Amino acid sequence: PGFPAATSILKRQKQLRRKNVRFDQVTVYYFARRQGFTSVPSQGGSSLGMAPRHNSVRSYTLCEFAQEQEVNHREILREHLKEEKLHAKKMKLTKNGTVESEEAEGLTLEDVSDDDIDVENVEVDDYFFLQPLPTKRRRALLRASGVHRIDAEEKQELRAIRLSREECGCDCRLYCDPEACACSQAGIKCQ
Repeated sequence: PGFPAATSILKRQKQLRRKNVRFDQVTVYYFARRQGFTSVPSQGGSSLGMAPRHNSVRSYTLCEFAQEQEVNHREILREHLKEEKLHAKKMKLTKNGTVESEEAEGLTLEDVSDDDIDVENVEVDDYFFLQPLPTKRRRALLRASGVHRIDAEEKQELRAIRLSREECGCDCRLYCDPEACACSQAGIKCQ
């Protein structure tokens, strides 16, 4: 008499549940730059790394973050285009590197005017931003970040790793002799 009507577990209606993941903000952690010791750049010199702990945090809405990325990418693109323009000026003065030119040697990025480059007509989203940095640029970034003493041992270790990667495989020809095969001794298939 006073009990609610029981419903059968067989007749339960499936509840519509949304399984969408939605993001409303981006949290960015900023780290100070340090010498790396964790990667092997394809060119010589030291690798780039970061401090073990972040020094600041910033939260963005998705729209704010997209705008921030756009600004950052435009600045990177501007620097890249300036470097290309500087290289082109040097090549022109040295007749593609065949003639020495004191004027070309003295040129720096400050000699390339912002008026000489056209960032606005380049589609930023089509540009690839994770470009490897040359040795001089990596050293300059480390110095600008307050790294006064760049550990030279890393440079030698990285050089040894790059050299070891040039020699891959073994000396086997036609058939593999497991007793003399470096691959077999290392526990991998004969290369």
